[in-house]
Amino acid sequence: MIHRRDFLIATTATLGTLGLAPAVAQTDALPKRPIRLVVPFAAGGGVDVFARLLAEKLKEKYGLTIVVENRGGANGSIGGSAVRSAEPDGTTLLFSAMTHTMAKQVMKSPPYDPVTDFTPIARVGEAPMLLVMAPGLPFKTITEVVADAKKQPDKWTFATAALGAPGHLATVLFNKLAGLNLTIAPYRGTAPGLTDVAAGHVQLMIDPVLALLPMARGGNVKALAVTAKTRAALAPEIPTAAESGMPGLEYATWYGVWGPKDMPAATVTALNAACNAAIKDLAASGKLAEFGIDPVSGTPQEFADFIVKDVKRNSELLKSVNFEPV
Repeated sequence: MIHRRDFLIATTATLGTLGLAPAVAQTDALPKRPIRLVVPFAAGGGVDVFARLLAEKLKEKYGLTIVVENRGGANGSIGGSAVRSAEPDGTTLLFSAMTHTMAKQVMKSPPYDPVTDFTPIARVGEAPMLLVMAPGLPFKTITEVVADAKKQPDKWTFATAALGAPGHLATVLFNKLAGLNLTIAPYRGTAPGLTDVAAGHVQLMIDPVLALLPMARGGNVKALAVTAKTRAALAPEIPTAAESGMPGLEYATWYGVWGPKDMPAATVTALNAACNAAIKDLAASGKLAEFGIDPVSGTPQEFADFIVKDVKRNSELLKSVNFEPV
C-alpha cells in the first residue's frame, strides 16, 4: 500500500542524479508557447485544485503561460485522449491522479494504453483519503455504518470520482474488509459525486482530504475517517479508519504530470526539473500543507518505475474482488 512520505528526492539531488545543471539552466528547453494543462475531471475536485496550484507556481517561477482545461468524463479518458493525440512538443500536458494509469483495468475498451501511449514527466504529490457520509444519517463510526449496511445493503451506495480513481480503489478495499458488496456509482469527477452525497442521494464517498474536507468542515457532509495510519495533520480531529472501526483501510492518492509519447528528452528533462522546483517551493511556502498534500519529487524514470509497481498493486486488489471492467 502507498503510505504518506516526505520528499523522496530533493530537486538538487534529482538533478545531480541526472548529471544536469540546476533547473534555471534548463529553461531554454521549456515550451515557448502557451501550455494546455488538461485535467480529466470536473473543476473543483482535488486533482483540479492541485493542478491549478502547480500551474500558478510554474507561471510565477518560469514565466510560463499555462491554461488549465477541465475535460471530464469516461473515467478520465476523455481528457487523456486529448493529450494522447496532441503534438509531443510539451505544449499539451496531462495532470491527473493514479486514475489515469488504471484505464486498462477498469474499462473494457480503453481508448489508449496509459503506460505506453504517454510520457511520464513528474510525480508531484501524495495525499491521504477521507471517508465522508451524507449529513442526514445518524452514524458516527465505520463500525456503525458497516453494521447497518449488512442489514440493509440496498440502502447504501458509494460515489466515486471515476472507476480506477483512488477513491474507487479505496472503496473496493472498504467493501473487501467489511465483507460487503455495496454499489459504487462513478461520476464525472469529485465535485458532482460530493454534491450528491451532501444531498443524500448517495450515502458515502472516499476521496482525497483536500477535496472533501471543506464540505465536511462546513457541515455539508460528515467526516468518518482518514484512510491513513495516523491522523492527518490538516484535520487532526478526524479519526483514522482503524480508530473508526476498520483496521487495514489505508490508502493514499498520488498525482502526476504526463505528456504524449515520443516527447523530446530535453523537453521532458526541463519540465521534470521545473515541476520538481515548483513543488519544492510550494512545500516550503506551506501551500501544499494547507491542502493536505505531501510533496514528491524524482526523475521521469523513477515515475515510470513507480507506475508499474502501482498498477500491479491495484490490479491485484481488483482481481481479489472479481472486479469486471465496464
